[in-house]
Amino acid sequence: MKKKIAFIGAGRMATAIVKGLIQNKVYEAGEIVCIAGNDDTGTILANESGITAADSLLSYISEVETIVLACKPQQLEQIDSSILKEGSHITLISILAGTPINRLSQSFPEVKNIIRSMPNTPGQIGCGSTAYASLNTLKTEELELIEGILSALGSVHPVEESQIDAITALSGSGPAYVFEFISALINAGIEAGLEADLAKTLATETVLGSAKLLKGSESTAEELRNAVTSPGGTTEAALNTLNEKDFRALIQSAVLSAKKRSEELAQN
Repeated sequence: MKKKIAFIGAGRMATAIVKGLIQNKVYEAGEIVCIAGNDDTGTILANESGITAADSLLSYISEVETIVLACKPQQLEQIDSSILKEGSHITLISILAGTPINRLSQSFPEVKNIIRSMPNTPGQIGCGSTAYASLNTLKTEELELIEGILSALGSVHPVEESQIDAITALSGSGPAYVFEFISALINAGIEAGLEADLAKTLATETVLGSAKLLKGSESTAEELRNAVTSPGGTTEAALNTLNEKDFRALIQSAVLSAKKRSEELAQN
């Protein structure tokens, strides 16, 4: 049997990875074990997926090749790192926000390698974007293993760790910006005279369809915008209002604020 993969934490992102691994046949349910905090998330995940929920990883360490650190960042110091004293064969994948590799290395000095990753919430439905950086250079087999695990959430992008804060600000926090924009579209539609359900449907389908159009097109976002903007038309009137409010500068300011906060968290 293949070596096991273990999860420390059983929240939404861990659940998404576990279910993706099983669905994509990267691991079987019997090859996955998880531990959780003082709640029922581990039991719930085990019941939903068929994996093993345990109170400790101690008895599984010899069988485990990869541990996914999926708890809350503030819970890092609560983890009993002694379970990894014999962990020189283990690769640690962290999805903890604001937690750099050097801090993880201090907490888990015995592990073989440490991967710092930044997924986003669309990973819950397999449509996420996950960037990752590695402490050590990955060999081909290790690269395939790491990307096979992270691809359970969607697309995977290897980067330098110095880029993680910017990625956190763009794609990690990005879904919240999109949801805020959709909410604004819905409210505007209602204000313009539409029923709430119809406004939600139209706003959601417009954003989803536009994103798919851009992803499948060789045109830039600006070119696609221009294609739907007729001189003197309704779209131009709307864009003029956005330009008057300096919409792009506002988005840039929001992303840079998120990046700054990510950097601050990494220093704490």
